[in-house]
Amino acid sequence: MQRLGWTIVVPVKTLIRAKTRLAAAVGPHREDLAVAVAADTVTAASSAEGVARVIVVTADPRPAAVLAGLGAEVVHDPDVGLNAALRAGAASATGAVAALQADLPALRPGELARVLAAAAEFDQAFLPDAADVGTVLYAVRPGVPFRPRFGGESRARHLSGGAKELCLADVDSVRRDVDTIEDLAAAAALGLGPHTAAVARLVL
Repeated sequence: MQRLGWTIVVPVKTLIRAKTRLAAAVGPHREDLAVAVAADTVTAASSAEGVARVIVVTADPRPAAVLAGLGAEVVHDPDVGLNAALRAGAASATGAVAALQADLPALRPGELARVLAAAAEFDQAFLPDAADVGTVLYAVRPGVPFRPRFGGESRARHLSGGAKELCLADVDSVRRDVDTIEDLAAAAALGLGPHTAAVARLVL
């Protein structure tokens, strides 16, 4: 397998919009949880073999400050949609680029490295979420146009756009994004990162 110097682009919503489906379950801890989940995602991504840079795209100063403190580069979100945000983040990247969802609190660097190594074999590739409906990662090799199609039933859109679906075993931590309290419990069963674990103790 080829190992490339990946740039990982992570989109982070403004906190007023983040994790709204968790609001009823986590109450006043929603914003703290959103920041913590993004922090664990960025920390794990930064530690994965083959990753050269992590770029966070956000318009919110609070997560921007926290994630910059963890070593991420921060790019301002133009606030015209998720895929536009990803393209803005990728604009300064050279080499291989991967878009990664920001809500992967159980992310393990070794599992992400396996996914990236597999993605390096194809011009464009993606990894579906645990429900096989959405997408958690979309990646392109150097010189290949970066055309993310996130949002809703994005697995089907990435397939129709010619991206190779990665079918890998034992990468559950990469596929486990969190939108509901049930998702958070499932991520906790895999093992949460330290930032999320501190908040999850208050809500699970």
